[in-house]
Amino acid sequence: MYSEKVSDMQAIAKRAIGAYLGLAIGDALGATVEFMTPREIRAAYGIHDRLRGGGWLRLRPGQVTDDTGMSLALGQAILERGGVEAEAVARAFDAWMRSKPVDIGHTVRRGVQFFRHTGCPESPPSEHDAGNGAAMRVLPVAIATLGEAGERVRASCRVQAHVTHNNPLSDAATECLALMLQDGFLGADKQQLLQEHATRLVERHPQFAFQGRQPRINPSGYVVETLQAVFQALSVQESFYDTLVDVANRGGDADTTSAIAGMLCGAIYGPGAIPSVWLTKLDRSIGKGCIAQAKSLCGLAPLFRQRTL
Repeated sequence: MYSEKVSDMQAIAKRAIGAYLGLAIGDALGATVEFMTPREIRAAYGIHDRLRGGGWLRLRPGQVTDDTGMSLALGQAILERGGVEAEAVARAFDAWMRSKPVDIGHTVRRGVQFFRHTGCPESPPSEHDAGNGAAMRVLPVAIATLGEAGERVRASCRVQAHVTHNNPLSDAATECLALMLQDGFLGADKQQLLQEHATRLVERHPQFAFQGRQPRINPSGYVVETLQAVFQALSVQESFYDTLVDVANRGGDADTTSAIAGMLCGAIYGPGAIPSVWLTKLDRSIGKGCIAQAKSLCGLAPLFRQRTL
């Protein structure tokens, strides 16, 4: 929708890199305060705005969790197959789980185990699988499908989502985020993204309503609460830093809400808006991996295949 306003393909690639780094930084920032309440966060840290590690997982400063780990696994599968293929995605998640990651969600574990036992890369539909696990890892799909028609983007989102999360609300949230990210890469500002995508999501699924409500404090892993917290913070804050601090200090499933906020803010504001103190604290190998994968996925995207950098 916004591609006619953007002639600089390098600027698009930079926003994709910003989104990947934002994902990892939000993950590392939020993981410290995951499962805490805002009151507990204030008592422990005042305002939590450092990549300090710790938390219930006892992380190193700058260490990431499953949000970034699964995204990188998914991105690698996309690059190896030249697109989003269900079995390749399922095998990538299986290998990731076998690597003994620091954290793994219950729905993800169940979905991967279903694939191991049946060979089927699509979990059965379930009204109970409206978690945020598919949404948190959608970034590589958004980059790799940039330039494709909207329905093809949505279909690719569902392919990766259904390996572990086969649920209409999860699908709606995941598809919304992918399309928001893509328009962010192409130059849309946050108000355009909220109006074009978040508001339309609410029109189709009113339970996602986020405007005119009290701030979603202590959001759980339920994808509706996740997006409410992210969209509320995005709508009232005006920078990468302020948005991530707002989301992280709400507590709850803070690694995932912050990771999603980080990828959106990275797409909107670009990598130059990420505080250098956060970039230097981020695990070095993760940071390099995010940058390299973002560049490679851009090279796979139809928009980039049609035009040279």
